[in-house]
This record gives sequence, structure tokens and C-alpha cells, in this order.
Amino acid sequence: MSEPYDPEFVWLVVVGFIVAFVLAFGIGANDVANSFGTSVGAGVLTIVQACVLATIFEIAGAVLIGYKVSDTMRKGILDVGLYEGFEKEFMIGLLCSLTGSGIWLLFATALRLPISGTHSIVGATVGFSLVCRGTAGVRWMALLNIAGSWFASPILSGTVSVLIFWLIKKSILQTRKPLEQGLRILPIFYGLTVSVNILSVILDGPKLLLLDKIPTWSSGVAALIAGLLAGIIVYVFVVPVQRRRILLTNPIDPTNFGACDSKKETTPLSVITETPTTANNTKVVQSGDQPGLRGNSSASALLLTTGATEISDDVGDPIDTQNHTEDNPEVARLFSFLQVLTAAFGSFAHGGNDVSNAIGPLIGLWAVYAEGSARQETETPLLILLYGGVGISVGLWIWGRRVIQTLGQDLAKITPTTGFTIEVGAALTVLLASKAGLPVSTTHCKVGSVVCVGWASRGGEGVSWSLFRNIAFAWLITVPAAGLLSAGCMIAMKQVVEM
Repeated sequence: MSEPYDPEFVWLVVVGFIVAFVLAFGIGANDVANSFGTSVGAGVLTIVQACVLATIFEIAGAVLIGYKVSDTMRKGILDVGLYEGFEKEFMIGLLCSLTGSGIWLLFATALRLPISGTHSIVGATVGFSLVCRGTAGVRWMALLNIAGSWFASPILSGTVSVLIFWLIKKSILQTRKPLEQGLRILPIFYGLTVSVNILSVILDGPKLLLLDKIPTWSSGVAALIAGLLAGIIVYVFVVPVQRRRILLTNPIDPTNFGACDSKKETTPLSVITETPTTANNTKVVQSGDQPGLRGNSSASALLLTTGATEISDDVGDPIDTQNHTEDNPEVARLFSFLQVLTAAFGSFAHGGNDVSNAIGPLIGLWAVYAEGSARQETETPLLILLYGGVGISVGLWIWGRRVIQTLGQDLAKITPTTGFTIEVGAALTVLLASKAGLPVSTTHCKVGSVVCVGWASRGGEGVSWSLFRNIAFAWLITVPAAGLLSAGCMIAMKQVVEM
């Protein structure tokens, strides 16, 4: 056992902060597609709008709900008691886990592979421990539980998203007046989303904000009140505005509100250009006067279609010329507006879960330095959570669009309607996992939702199965690759640093 704040360990802490920021940068660049890829792919948000929202909600999620998963990452996988009296070795091992995970994540991002940051850091942590303590240093049951959540998360997330899609399909899309039904249900969607988000923060927020002092019943009441207020505001202000906006943009018979012809062109077309097809024969169609991944205040100019020509109306919303119920242009506008909230909800959940991948080992480093012991009994520092959230945001701004195309465009055709169900299902799964302290993969959750909803809405041809196979292969090699990099780093450090 060493002294707290031992000057001998300062260099390890400084280097650890630098490497952790690089790792957070890679997570932001690779995993931003998990939160906003579907929104950009559906034409709901532009890249800049997505980045602004993600910056706010990634940091908020990291600070408010990120500490519990961080505790699992730094104390649940390894038996830290084996390193008592060997604090320097443990700190170097944590630094190696950050390094190995960061290298692999940046490499995968350069190749546009949407891998799991959770897989990467868990594999890297196990890698250095195998070098230092062999199999005795790993809590295999905890690791198996975490690994089980990796396989369960895409199935659970996909199931939740399909159920939500089925409810929307039955209650809105297949009704005689889908737009009117959608406007009636819109306040419920907002209210439930806000309630779940508020409840997740209050029930398991950090002790530093004293949220643990609030009784459970008070948390439920506060979340219910917040949801009711959100629903009332949407009913009083948002629904009338949406009704006027849609009617003004595309006038329809008020006696048959919601019955529209999705094949009708309401405005002259601008010059349309087509890019080469993607992996699932998906074409990217965009206005000739705007570059891809950009758009106006209503929707992005990025329009996707499968085997058919898609046109854009005067507000930039996609109108599919195929007769698919979910592509009803009026309902699409309705869900375009709603998807902004669900994208923010997903980003909040992502920040809460994935910040642990970047700063879990860093918190371990700091705890050993501050306590002088490997036991790590201190609470997760709020400022380090904030530091991780900032690193994720920087990565998303600088390099974030590289993986967006894979999840937002190539894997399946996404509309505002299906995009909403994908984001809500995946976000709910991630938030529930965060509450349980399980570092599930947001990549797995989002891919599971995209694949399941794509299949449910358009059948087997709605998903690029070859691309899904490649993504699954990238998942399989992430744990051993990150583990080998971390182990190699630890072996090298043992040669040059006295333990």
C-alpha cells in the first residue's frame, strides 16, 4: 500500500487522462451513429443539428447516470484485492487497458466498422489482468454475465422496437385517418418518453447531486408530473402547430383528414441526382443544389429509397413512390418532429452507458492515486464523468460521420416512423441496462433494432444481410483484438518500468 497522492504516480495519472481522452474521442467518433445515425439517415436531422444535440445530451447522460456502469467497469470485472500492495502495477495495467482499447477503436473507426466500445474496454481489461495475475485476476462469473448481456441486448432491443412499431402500425398507420390518429397520440408519446427519462435520472443519479436522498415514491410522482406537463404542452401547443403546418404544406380534404396520396407530387422537383447503390441496393437521392448529409430546418436533403425513385416536397420531407404505409408523407412529418426528442433520449442513454468505457479505468487510476490503495472505495468523481462526456463530444464533432452511413443508411431503409421505433426501443434497453449496472453495447442495441424493424416493416429484403454479417464478424473479433493489444502493452511496460 502506498501513500495517497504519491508523487511517484503522477506521471501515470497524467498519461492516463490523455489516453482516456483519446479513447473517449474514438467512442464519440464510432458510437455517434448509435444515437443519431437513424435520425440523419431518415432525413430528420442534419449532421450539425445532430452534433449539437448529441453534445448536450451525451454530457448530461454521462454526468447524471454514468457513474453506476463506471463502477461495474472498474470494480466488477477484476478482483482488485489481488493488487493490494501492487498499486503501481495495477495503475499501469489500467493504463494499458485504456491504450489497447483506444488503439482498436480508432482503427475500427478508420475502417468505418461500428464496433462496441464496451467489448473493447472489457477485452482490454481482461488482457492486462491475464498478463499480471493469470486467470485468477478475472471474475469470470461477472464477465459471463456481461457477455450474456451482449447477446441479449440486440434481441431485447429489437423485440422492444418491433413491439413499438407494431403498436404504431395498428393504432396509426393502418387506420382510416392515420394523421388524425397520430396527432391524438402524439402527446402520449412525448409524455411517456419524458417520464421514463426523468425517472431514470432521479432513481439512480449520482450521490454527489444528492439524488439518492429522494424517496422512490417521490421519484415516481416527479416523473409522472413531468410526463403529464410534457403531454399537456404538446397537446396545447405542438399538435395545433403540426396540424396547421402539415395542412398548409400539403392541403388535404378536412373530411378525410389523414387520407392522402403518397404518390402525388405537390411541387416541382429540383434537379435529382443518384449516387451508386449501397450494400443493400439502397440509393441515395439528393437535390442537385445541396450536398449529401445537409438539409434545411425541416429535414435533411439526404433521401433513401430501395429500388424506387423518391422525391422531395417543398419542406424536404421524403415521399416514397412505393405504396408503403409507413411512408405516408403527412405521418412522416409528424414522426420527423417527434424523432428529435427520441434521438436526444437515445443520446442521453448512450452517454450514461458508454462514458464508462472511456473513463472506467481512468477512475480506477485516480482512485488508486487518491487513496493509495487498490480497493477503490471512493465514489466516482463527477468531474471525471464530465471529462469523459466532453471527450465523446469532441470525437463526434471531428470524426463522427464516418460510421453514420453504415447504421443510418446502408444497413436498412429508415423512415421517420421506423426511426422513432428504433431509437426508443434501443434507448429503453440501454437505460434499463444502465440501471442494472450492466455495460451493454449500444452498438448491439441499435443494430438489433435496425435489423428487426427493417425486417418487420419490409420483410427480408428490407435489411442488408451481408452488411449485418460483416458487422457481426467485427463484434466477434473486438474482444480478443483489444485484449491482445492491452496484453502486449502490459508486457512491454513490464520490460521498461519497474513494478
